[in-house]
Amino acid sequence: MAPRKPAPSLYLVATPIGNLRDLTIRARDTLASVDVIACEDTRVTRKLLAAYAIETPMTAYHEHNAVRVRPRLIERLKSGESVALLSDAGTPLVSDPGYKLVRAAIEEGLPVTALPGPSAVLSALVLSGLPCDRFFFGGFLPPKSTARKAALTELASLKATLVFFESPRRLAGSLADMAAVLGNRPAAVARELTKRFEEMVREPLNRLAAHYHRAGPPKGEVVVVVAPAQDTSSPLSDVEVDSLLRLALAKGGTRDAAADVAALTGLSKRKLYERAIALKSGEGSDGDG
Repeated sequence: MAPRKPAPSLYLVATPIGNLRDLTIRARDTLASVDVIACEDTRVTRKLLAAYAIETPMTAYHEHNAVRVRPRLIERLKSGESVALLSDAGTPLVSDPGYKLVRAAIEEGLPVTALPGPSAVLSALVLSGLPCDRFFFGGFLPPKSTARKAALTELASLKATLVFFESPRRLAGSLADMAAVLGNRPAAVARELTKRFEEMVREPLNRLAAHYHRAGPPKGEVVVVVAPAQDTSSPLSDVEVDSLLRLALAKGGTRDAAADVAALTGLSKRKLYERAIALKSGEGSDGDG
């Protein structure tokens, strides 16, 4: 049975960030039944539609033609048609020009609805092992180091996990600037999420910078996740310090773990080293197995 024609509306449809099987059933049915699909790159979206035998007409909508195409899409919505808005991958409006189309539709009193699904931001965040209760998405940082450091300085005191998109060729430089401005915080680099060669590298910022400086630009899409600033006015509890040490110990020896946690918290490296030795030998076990 063919999908029922959807009500006239602007549908914000999340699409796979790598694995084509991540398209939801609702998204598939909507894409197959709307009047037109507005997408960043018709060549990219055509591959997705072909995988699901969807033949809905497409029109390109991207930063270079948005001013010209947006009024046409609004007119189609006003005439009672249904329009699906897609980015090349993930949830639309995140680092694409869809926001202005949504604003225009709302100002015209036209219905807008979202079909949730894949998101590189949330996937990287939940895989990072860093706090997820508060986070800030910073998009792409400026390409030049001076401007990038200025942008990072504005975020340095934010008590939230930071999430950024980054170009593979700029990754090592960006990580080095993050370490310089934010301090040597725990961080993670996500690459090729949901794809065959998905990779999560979890290390302090200085080690990540050194790693990608040696290894060169990685292949594929990259998301960087950085731990939040610590509240130095509210000292960490012993349990929190032990948690940081255990995370650091999982990546290296006791001296490196103590140094990393000392750089992050400002606590005594000597005392942290002693505690790291106790944790590694099992003397500091809290009984949680």
